[in-house]
Amino acid sequence: MKKKILATLISSAIAVASLTACGSQGAESASAATTQKEEAAEAAETTPATETTEAAAEAEATGDDLLNEIKERGYIIVGTEGTWSPYTYHDDNDELVGFDVEVAKYIADYIGVDVQYSETVWGSMFASLDAGQIDVVINSVSYSDERAEKYDFSEPYNYSQHAFLALKDNDEVNTLEDAKGKTAANDPTSSIGKYAEDNGAILDEVGEAAQAVSEVRNGRADLTFGTTVGFADYLKQHPEDEEVFKVVVTSDPEPNAYIPVVKGNEELVKVINEALAQAREDGTLSALALKYFDLDTTQG
Repeated sequence: MKKKILATLISSAIAVASLTACGSQGAESASAATTQKEEAAEAAETTPATETTEAAAEAEATGDDLLNEIKERGYIIVGTEGTWSPYTYHDDNDELVGFDVEVAKYIADYIGVDVQYSETVWGSMFASLDAGQIDVVINSVSYSDERAEKYDFSEPYNYSQHAFLALKDNDEVNTLEDAKGKTAANDPTSSIGKYAEDNGAILDEVGEAAQAVSEVRNGRADLTFGTTVGFADYLKQHPEDEEVFKVVVTSDPEPNAYIPVVKGNEELVKVINEALAQAREDGTLSALALKYFDLDTTQG
C-alpha cells in the first residue's frame, strides 16, 4: 500500500466531497413509483387468477420482473445523493449533474427508457431500495460481503484511492497508521466510515462531506476520510483552503463503484452490465471520468 502526503493542490483528480443541497425530485419520483404500483394493483384485480399466477411464476424463474416493470412504465428510478461532487451534485443552474448521473442516463438509454432521479441522503438510500421506491442506486457504491447478502452487484465501473484530509499544521496525522485513535468525521453507514473504523479511527458521525470538512476545520475532528478524487474536487472549488488542509493518500487504486439491485432481478443486472460494457468499449466511461475528474479512473 502506498502512503504519501499530497501537498493540498492535487494535479490529478480522484475522489469525493461536495456542498450542494439536494432538490425535491426524490419525492416526485417516489410518488410516481407509488402511483405505478397502485395502477398495477388495480390491473391485477381484473386479471384472471391463473394468468397472474403463471406470469408471476415465469417472472420469478427468469428474474426479469423488475426489468419488465421498468420497460412498461417507461423509466428507471435511480437513487442518488445529489450532494456529492463530482459524482452527483447540482450545478450553478441547479441541474443535477455528475459522473454517476451521466452513467445512469447512459444505462437508461441502453434499456430504452427515461431516467428519474430520487435524491436522498446516503443513510436512507438502501432503505428506499428495499422498499421498492427506487430500482437501483447509482452513487459509486462500494461492494461488501454484507451488502451482497441482500443485493446483486453490477461489474465495477470506476476506481478510486482512499485518502484523508486534515489540517496542514496537524503533525500528528501523516500516515494511515496515525489515524488510529484519532477522531474521523465520517458517515458510519458508508463504506468510507467503515474504512475509518477498520483503521482504528473513532467516528465523529456526520451525514455530508461539507459537514465533515467543517468538523476538521473547527478542530472537532482530527481528519475525515474520503477519496482523492473527492478531495481534489473540493480543493478545486475552494482554492482558499489549499493552505489550510493536506490530503494523505492511504491506498492503491481499487474498484469503488458498483450498482446494487435487490436480489432476484438477474435480468436487470445482466442488462446493466451490458450497458457498462458498451460504455467502456465505446469510450464513454473514460470520457466521463476525464470530464469530471480530469483523469481516467475507469481502468483501475
